[in-house]
Amino acid sequence: MRIAIADDDPIVCQSLATILEATGTADVLWTANDGDSTVRRYFESPSSRPDVLLVDVQMPGRDGLDAAREILSKDPAARILVLTTFVDKAYIDRAMALGARGYLIKQDVGSVVPALNAVMAGQVVLGADVLGKLTAPAASAGTVGRGGGASATASGSDAAAASVIQADGAMDAMLSDRERDIAALVAEGLDNRDIAAKLFLSEGTVRNRVSAILDKLGLTNRTQLAILWIREHR
Repeated sequence: MRIAIADDDPIVCQSLATILEATGTADVLWTANDGDSTVRRYFESPSSRPDVLLVDVQMPGRDGLDAAREILSKDPAARILVLTTFVDKAYIDRAMALGARGYLIKQDVGSVVPALNAVMAGQVVLGADVLGKLTAPAASAGTVGRGGGASATASGSDAAAASVIQADGAMDAMLSDRERDIAALVAEGLDNRDIAAKLFLSEGTVRNRVSAILDKLGLTNRTQLAILWIREHR
């Protein structure tokens, strides 16, 4: 696979690139050390768009999540995997709401290679510490952390997504038995084809059912659905 790395520490970028290339996991197309450079490099040319972008949260200027938001607004198919030192529920919620494919903690470097492979296979990847944060009782909803310890209220679709994702207990009541079966398999990281095979449905039926589930729950993507299911059932 072809990947890119965005991190404010050039040593982290170089170390990750060395590991990934030495293990034959990936070719590193480019690295960036701030949010603006990340967006610029991503859209520099068609050949500069990686299969997966590893991005840190806190970087100079525009942070990694704002950079990810802009990239996804222009390229919704972008695969973005957050790799950071911050196990902060606000950051995690923000990353999942904007459509990141996963959230990992830097200290667990050994998880990066399997995580990249899982993201390429269409799965959502969450580190063990991250899952612990998501399944803990929710704190105040609707706020997201920014750099420097300050906080700001989420706006637009992110605020709605955060409030829906942090809702408790309503999911099962809103979904049919078949929709709950599908939601559970989405949370396991299965794509439409695999879900169809498991439930003996057509792939088109699964695709339509997933869209209906998202509409019912007020969600915008499968990642949000997976997070909500995990919170309510694990």
